[in-house]
Amino acid sequence: NMAKKNIGSNFDDFLKEEGLFEETTAVAIKRYIAFQLTEKMSEERLSKAEMARRMETSRSALDRLLDPENPSVTLQTLQSAAQALGGRIKIELEFQRNAA
Repeated sequence: NMAKKNIGSNFDDFLKEEGLFEETTAVAIKRYIAFQLTEKMSEERLSKAEMARRMETSRSALDRLLDPENPSVTLQTLQSAAQALGGRIKIELEFQRNAA
């Protein structure tokens, strides 16, 4: 029984067991980034056309960046978006120590 098997485990462990952790994490991160960019554009009253112009990219490329369901994004695109809004990107890698 799957319910009893996962009692006491956390959701991350469940996703790892099901082979969904990396994909789920990527989608969650992308949704948050899309939300942040959309909110900042709204605060600045910045249209998608103007944002794309500032990023020196196409409107369709900006739409892909702002699509919370599309986890694919390049660091260069993120950098361009951040700069267009007067910000910067900060990326952090976190490693787990292997249990010995």
